[in-house]
Amino acid sequence: MPHIDYYFSTLSPYAYLAGAGLEEIAARHGASITYKPLDIMALFARTGGAAPADRHPSRTAYRNQELPRQAKKRGMALTLKPAFWPTNPAPSSYAIIAAQAAGGGDLGALVQSILRACWAEERNIAEDEVIRDCLSRAGFDPALADKGLLSGAETYASNLEQAVAAGVFGAPFYVVDSGQNFWGQDRLEDLDLHLAGKL
Repeated sequence: MPHIDYYFSTLSPYAYLAGAGLEEIAARHGASITYKPLDIMALFARTGGAAPADRHPSRTAYRNQELPRQAKKRGMALTLKPAFWPTNPAPSSYAIIAAQAAGGGDLGALVQSILRACWAEERNIAEDEVIRDCLSRAGFDPALADKGLLSGAETYASNLEQAVAAGVFGAPFYVVDSGQNFWGQDRLEDLDLHLAGKL
């Protein structure tokens, strides 16, 4: 059975635009997923990338055109400049890590709910109330927002180190145990074809 390590940031608009694509592909091919939220700013610093605020104006202008286009293409709501972005991604990431360890809910739905809260619902994903609501909606105990914070922090840091070692440099990033890497929500079709043995 193939396995996918999914590296992402809860601040990433591109991870938001991936929607449920990864989960649908994994279900189609019987693949398992390990969700690995990480500190995207630290990843950029380690792998030669630049934070959005430090990018050339041409790159920013293109991003401001591309994000609405991709959202429209997918029929998804998108706020280009969310009221609470950037915010602290650690609390939502720790909750995802705790939920993955606890089980009992829909992890993909949790990740999508947190991303949607940021990019479509104008909610602050660093706030406990928002995180608890996302946990509850995805079938998890909302109290997970307050549990395992130390182990969550350790896993969050470990995810960054694993990402760098695996050749990850952006988000969303899909690492298949076959050794193939796919960067970006616009490469989900290629991931699907790879798992089908066609690419």
